[in-house]
Amino acid sequence: MSKTRVLVLNSGSSSVKYQLLDMRDNSRLAVGIVERIGEQTSRIKHTALATGGTREQNGPIADHQAALKAVAEELAKDGLGLDSPELAAVGHRVVHGGMFFTEPTVVDDEVLTEIERLIPVAPLHNPANLTGIRTAMALRPDLPQVAVFDTAFHATMPEYAARYAIDVKLADRHRVRRYGFHGTSQAYVSRKTAKLLGKAPEDVNVIVLHLGNGASASAVRGGRCVDTSMGLTPLEGLVMGTRSGDLDPAVIFHLERVGGMSMDEIDTLLNKRSGLFGLCGDNDMREIQRRIDEGDAQARLAFDIYIHRLKKYIGAYYAVLGRVDAIAFTAGVGENAAPVREAAVAGLEELGLAVDGALNAAGGDEPRLISPAGARVAVAVVPTDEELEIATQTYALVGKGN
Repeated sequence: MSKTRVLVLNSGSSSVKYQLLDMRDNSRLAVGIVERIGEQTSRIKHTALATGGTREQNGPIADHQAALKAVAEELAKDGLGLDSPELAAVGHRVVHGGMFFTEPTVVDDEVLTEIERLIPVAPLHNPANLTGIRTAMALRPDLPQVAVFDTAFHATMPEYAARYAIDVKLADRHRVRRYGFHGTSQAYVSRKTAKLLGKAPEDVNVIVLHLGNGASASAVRGGRCVDTSMGLTPLEGLVMGTRSGDLDPAVIFHLERVGGMSMDEIDTLLNKRSGLFGLCGDNDMREIQRRIDEGDAQARLAFDIYIHRLKKYIGAYYAVLGRVDAIAFTAGVGENAAPVREAAVAGLEELGLAVDGALNAAGGDEPRLISPAGARVAVAVVPTDEELEIATQTYALVGKGN
């Protein structure tokens, strides 16, 4: 029996998202999520796509090992268990791969050690990713486990884009450089955008705007990332749901010296209490838009700051690329918030950018153009599919020989 199935695991600090895909036709066989791991109110929601049936269980799930076992049990109920002879591999999302991992990698002890060494630059993500990998390895030690890194797509950035202007020896010693994130999504979306234009990825220059609670922009020339807005960590760049994005580094010194804040308090402030949330108390763009419609000045200001930063990056990456064939909006806000898309390109007509009001307002689950017919630069909405991208990269690495 051929092995054509890939289980994709995205292990977060308190959740595990999963999908089981058949790579013969990229179809989803099952999807689910385990939430609030470690709490009394844990929940697992599982859907078998073949039948459309959804099951939900509530109750304490102590840790990630228990969560993965619960996932395996749910899959087994539908005849899709981890013991299936059709399962080729498990693909894991790993947020930070540093400079060491620039492509999908079969996990072994050396790989685990290196991912662990990167925890200081990804303290919220890499520990959970590691736990998911180790638990899956324990459940199926004979099955290839593949790590797919968020940072890998950005490894093509030239040194002049990846380096910070600080002492080189110090930077190298502590691995301080710009790595970028959301790379799995941006790789997928840049290829899909080229296909939407009827061109090969190597013939297209695209600015990808991944706008969710976390947000980033990337300049992609001919299928290769040449610059991206996130840096050493996911804190740099655009205004996000709860992250500040770009700010003068001296703000940190000021808050410590004058504000009397500790480094941990400043870290929490910039990562969890800033961005849209810090500006207006909400990090949900739908709620912010509702408040704007009711005349809320604070929500309006937060939106304007968000858009201003977004426009700055569009302009900067237009200059970096020299020629732009398309701008692609993706992720939760990018795919669903028409006012954000409209505002982001408003006033940029001299750069060939515009949206058609009716096309922009129309929804849809497929990649689509929202720019006027004959526009010099295409503006697109391209739903991201990180799970499919992880499964595709995983299967390309280990699956086709089965």
